[in-house]
Amino acid sequence: MVNNVRIRMSALMFLQYFAWGSWYVTLGTFLSQLGFDGLNIGDVFSASAWAALFSPIFVGMIADRYFSAQKILCILYFCCGGALFWTSTQTHPNTFFSSLLVTMACYMPTVSLSNSVCFYHLSNPSIMFPKIRLFGTIGWIVAGLLVGTLAIENTVYPMWIGVSTLFFLSIYSLFLPETPPRVKEKVTKLKDMFGFEALELLSDRSFLVFAVASMLLTIPLAFYYNFGNLFLNEVGVVNPAGTMTLGQMSEMIFMFLMPFFFRIFSMKSMLIIGMLAWVMRYVLFAHGDLWMLYVGILLHGICYNFFFLTGQIYIDKRVGKNLRSSAQGLIAFLTYGIGMLGGAKISGYVVNYYQIGVGHNWMMVWLWPAFIVLLVLSLFALLFKERCNE
Repeated sequence: MVNNVRIRMSALMFLQYFAWGSWYVTLGTFLSQLGFDGLNIGDVFSASAWAALFSPIFVGMIADRYFSAQKILCILYFCCGGALFWTSTQTHPNTFFSSLLVTMACYMPTVSLSNSVCFYHLSNPSIMFPKIRLFGTIGWIVAGLLVGTLAIENTVYPMWIGVSTLFFLSIYSLFLPETPPRVKEKVTKLKDMFGFEALELLSDRSFLVFAVASMLLTIPLAFYYNFGNLFLNEVGVVNPAGTMTLGQMSEMIFMFLMPFFFRIFSMKSMLIIGMLAWVMRYVLFAHGDLWMLYVGILLHGICYNFFFLTGQIYIDKRVGKNLRSSAQGLIAFLTYGIGMLGGAKISGYVVNYYQIGVGHNWMMVWLWPAFIVLLVLSLFALLFKERCNE
C-alpha cells in the first residue's frame, strides 16, 4: 500500500513538472520566431510572476479549505490545458500575455496543492517527500531532452505537448487518493499566506540583508530562465533545450552533496559561494566559447543550491518554529513574486536594448546580470552577520 502511494505521488510530480518544462524553457525562442522583441518577451514571462504573487490567496483561502485537493487539481489542470492551448494560438504580445496569465493563474496553485496531496498521504514526509519531489526534476529534464531531440524549440509543438500532459493530469488526478479539505483548521488570513506575519524579522539587519539579497538575485535568475534558450539558439549550440537540462542534472548532484559542504563551510560562506557561481556563470556566458557555455550551465547546481536551498535552511535555523512558515512565505513572495516580476521587466529591457538586427549583443546582455550579482554579493558580504537559532 505504501509503495503504491509513493509510485502514484512520484508519477504526479513527474507529470507536474514535465507539463511545465515541456514549453516554458523554450518559450522565449518561440516568441522570438513570432517577432516579439525583448520587451515583449519580458512582459510575457512576467505573467508567471503575477500568478505566483496571487496563487497563495486561492490555495490558502479557497482550494484546500473547502474542497478535496485531488478534485481541485482535476479542474485546475483541465482549465490550465485549455488556457495553454488558447495561448498557443495567439500571435500578438498583449493577447499572448493575457492568455498566459490565465494559464499560469491555473497552474501555480497546482504546485502547492500537489505538494499538499503528497504530504497528506506520506507517513514520514520529511524523509520521503524529497525523494518523490526528485521525480519532478526528472520530469523537467525528460521534457527538455524530448523537445531538444525532436528539434521543435522554435515551434508551437512544445506548448501542445504541455496541453496534452495537462489534460492527462486532469484525468489522473481523479485517481489520486482522497485528500479532504482542512475544514477544522482556523481561518487563514492574508498576512499568513504571504508571510507578512514575519515582517517583524526584518528589524534584524542580517535577516533584512538576506531577504533583500534573495529578492535582488532573482533578477539575474530571470535573465537565464527567460532568455537562456534563445541565447543558446542564436549562438548555434546543438540541441539547446537538451543542453539546458545539464543544469537540472547538476542541481540534482549538488543537492545530494549539500550535507558534505555544510560540514566544511559556514552558512554565510555557502551563500557567498552561490553568488560567486552566479557571477562566474554570466561572465562565461558573456565570453561565449562553447566550453564556457557548458560550464556556465553546469554551474546551475552550485548557483541554485548554494544560495536558494541554503537560504531555506538558514531560515529554518534562524527563525523560531512559530514564524518559520511565515518566513518561508515572505521569502517566496519577495523572490518568485516581486523579484521575478522585476527580473522579467529588466531582462526584457536589457535584451531589447542590445538587439542587433535579428540577433543580440549577448556579451553585453550577460554582463548586466553579472554586475547585479557582484553588487549584491559585495553588500551581502559586508552587511550580513551569521546568527542561527539551533
